Amino acid sequence: MSSARSGRAPRAMIAALVGVALVAAGCTGGGEPEGGGASPTTTTSPRPQLPEGEQGPLPQVTPQPLAMNRIGDDVAVRDKVELVIDPMVAPQTVDLASRLLEEAGAAEVIVRAPGARVEDATLSVRIGDRAGATSAKELQDLGFPLASTEPESYTLAVQGGEQQLITIGAADPAGVHYGVQTLRQLTSEGRIAGAGVVDRPSMPLRGTVEGFYGSPWTQQERLDQLAFYGDMKLNTYIYAPKDDPYHRELWREPYPPAEFGELQELIGAAAANFVKFTFAISPGTSICYSDPADVAALQGKMQAVYDAGVRDFSIALDDITYTQWNCAQDAQRYGEPSQASAGQAQVDLLNTVQTEFVETHPDTAPLQFVPTEYSDMEDSPYKSALREQLHPDVVTMWTGDGVIPESVTIEDAQQAGQVWGRELFLWDNYPVNDFPASEGRLLVGPYAKREQGLHEHLSGAVSNPMNQAAASKVAETGLADFSWNSADYDPQRAWRAAAEYLAGDRFSAERAGFEADPATVDALLVFFDLNYFSPVANGSPWQGPAPELQRRIDEFRAQWSGGDRAAALEGLRGYARAIADAPEAIRAGADRDFTADSEPWLQATDLWGAALLATVDGLQARAEGNEPGAQAKFAESAEFAQRAGQIETVPGENEQQGPVRLADGVLDVFLREAPGL
Repeated sequence: MSSARSGRAPRAMIAALVGVALVAAGCTGGGEPEGGGASPTTTTSPRPQLPEGEQGPLPQVTPQPLAMNRIGDDVAVRDKVELVIDPMVAPQTVDLASRLLEEAGAAEVIVRAPGARVEDATLSVRIGDRAGATSAKELQDLGFPLASTEPESYTLAVQGGEQQLITIGAADPAGVHYGVQTLRQLTSEGRIAGAGVVDRPSMPLRGTVEGFYGSPWTQQERLDQLAFYGDMKLNTYIYAPKDDPYHRELWREPYPPAEFGELQELIGAAAANFVKFTFAISPGTSICYSDPADVAALQGKMQAVYDAGVRDFSIALDDITYTQWNCAQDAQRYGEPSQASAGQAQVDLLNTVQTEFVETHPDTAPLQFVPTEYSDMEDSPYKSALREQLHPDVVTMWTGDGVIPESVTIEDAQQAGQVWGRELFLWDNYPVNDFPASEGRLLVGPYAKREQGLHEHLSGAVSNPMNQAAASKVAETGLADFSWNSADYDPQRAWRAAAEYLAGDRFSAERAGFEADPATVDALLVFFDLNYFSPVANGSPWQGPAPELQRRIDEFRAQWSGGDRAAALEGLRGYARAIADAPEAIRAGADRDFTADSEPWLQATDLWGAALLATVDGLQARAEGNEPGAQAKFAESAEFAQRAGQIETVPGENEQQGPVRLADGVLDVFLREAPGL
């Protein structure tokens, strides 16, 4: 009898899955970490070639698990289901699992502690400590390791057939929650895919830094982001909005009660989604490093949020100058302003905060730090001072080989790590759109050109997103996938996963559902392509404009010039129609917050799509010998294009405001040149 028909995979098959996962994780047979993962030269982990069960391929899970394979039949979800939990499982995880099972088809979910089984339950779901009574026996029977203590790791087994059992065992409450998030993506109406998963993140810090200029996110946007991070296994949110006066200009002053109440709400929401709320403070524009009163004010600000539950802190000293001091005392203590003297002053401040505050406050994570020289790999007197004297536990952030890098490579990270004398924490300035070259752009291209295997050389990675919070989820999905499993990262896979999430493939406190609407996914991918262009600081692209549209136009030109005008027109008309129809499909079927963020670009797409259709009609008329009709359509197209160019970004939303730009250099060029074909 095959394993698929029996509903239970042979122990040898599970052992193969576990063995590969442990090798990829750098673990010994006992599950303890032995190294940081795959070697820098390994770009992907080998996976066992296990036979698939009768139910076919497994659903895509994002972030991509370390190891996942089909181990048997799907599990049916119906009638009465028992959910067995132990003390490790957080209440919000119990709620998520219960709602998930109910939405999948359970008529009743009985939540109980380990003990006597619910007699008439058609399915048993056991979640908790992978070494505890709830999960240990089942996982041990399957050959999964029990001794792993890696933070956020989990093991999941879905066993169909007669047994109908799902087991999730984890190292900590976050790992349990992430196991349920994976279960969510294996679930469809009435069934859960028969998968075995051994998983853990490749980077310990993964998330976003709200560090852009311009309109900060609203409270509701932040709450929505924190829920999204829970869905995507992102564990870090750094609160650092440049235009929050109490973060930067008024850093000494306490938050007023209303603003502090909002911070407290965010701190609680972060904890509920297993996200580290990292409080950043940016005193560099006015701090007197040698003044004990300023150091006390800094620590007092930190103490206030510590008392509210914060255990992660960052001191941001970016976007300041070291050509002058903020007080005469610093000149007396450190000498004339310079790179070296600024480095020394910052070392003294950071080391004091690390030793006097962080190390004296229980459960506080090592201090994070954004340096004044936060990019490139070149040594300097500033970096030398920090390399030689900065407390070894202070986590230092770095943006790559430029403020907005064209790529981030292993070689870059290695060189920068040598200069700084420590592993660095990547502050990735994508998809941020607060710099002049990003004027008028919605950056929803893929999270790309970050080299597989970077987890070996970074302590973590966070994305600096756009003022448009919901639209930032496209790149954030890529960062989530990359930082969880950088050795197996595929930008295009993550890009499509973002479209599926925004098209309804999600399950959260506010929304229920398992299947993304295919038409909405396709429309989003067309729209993403139009907004693919991603510039570096000088305006040149690190991701070029509209590659799929460019491919379609190139194909059209080849067929048109080759004499097959009918095929050329048919192909281009189909894609022109997809562009023209995309905005309405997105408005009807995509996430409402994403649609609201994207509305100016959707309006422009409406008009550019109409312009392209009119141009195709004009070329059709020309092919039919109707030149007056062709000229009329070309004029109509030009009018649509002119109107599209007049649409502007929302006033006050972005640091950089101006006309909406999309597919420029591709669509506009074709529309200008088409009348001459």
